[in-house]
Amino acid sequence: MKVRRDDQVKVISGKDRGKTGRVLKVDREKQRVYVEGLNIVKRHQRANPARPNAQIGVIEREGGIHVSNVAILDPEDKKPTRVGTTRTEQGARMRVTKRSGTELD
Repeated sequence: MKVRRDDQVKVISGKDRGKTGRVLKVDREKQRVYVEGLNIVKRHQRANPARPNAQIGVIEREGGIHVSNVAILDPEDKKPTRVGTTRTEQGARMRVTKRSGTELD
């Protein structure tokens, strides 16, 4: 997967289509990304004596979005782009945007 944590992405399909946000977590096994403030789901949490400081009640948090439904934003013009890889002089791989050739960290 070419999406990493802290990347800026735009949702291109689904109920949050057109919204942008920062990737909080990447689940490689399920091919899902969790984007800050998007795909909010409600979960019911009961009290647990083993975790006294945990939240109780109905908790809203980010749900997963399949990686095919998000596109990385180009840092230069904030438009969706594809991502490729190149090699540096030292031989390390680096992600670059196809739209402008900008390096991604």
